[in-house]
Amino acid sequence: MKTELTTLLPALRRFAYSLTGSMPDADDLVQNTLLRILKSPPPEDVPLLKWAFKVCRNQWIDDYRSQKVRTEATQKPELQAENYSDGEADMINDITLGEVNQAMNSLSDDQREVLSLIAVQGMSYSEAADVLAIPTGTIMSRLARARANMVSFFKQPNGSMA
Repeated sequence: MKTELTTLLPALRRFAYSLTGSMPDADDLVQNTLLRILKSPPPEDVPLLKWAFKVCRNQWIDDYRSQKVRTEATQKPELQAENYSDGEADMINDITLGEVNQAMNSLSDDQREVLSLIAVQGMSYSEAADVLAIPTGTIMSRLARARANMVSFFKQPNGSMA
């Protein structure tokens, strides 16, 4: 199981980042997820990747409920521990990443989860439906609304939802 956990760690870390919007919070979420998985391994008939995503999502919901607002650190640049270079390309990438992060944070939790699983993790609709334990049709409608909201976000002059 240790080898399997090591191989799925990057995907789990990306998923955690998409939920929290902050690398420090994502790292904490991944660590807590791994602790939970090690304390109670998945049932024999459930793939470890699917189990890990479910545990991660549930851990994030628990953390979110207990702290109410996890996005405060993403709003304060002085709390970010990122290293910036002086390159023009790096600056443009940082601006673009910031805009996408802001757009993702403007989505509802349901839409952000689905968009993250489909667009970031590359899961199929049925895989995402299994992870979130909802029908595939619900995945499709949430994804359509998330995409539409993202498009409208970037069409707004000030980058806010209409």
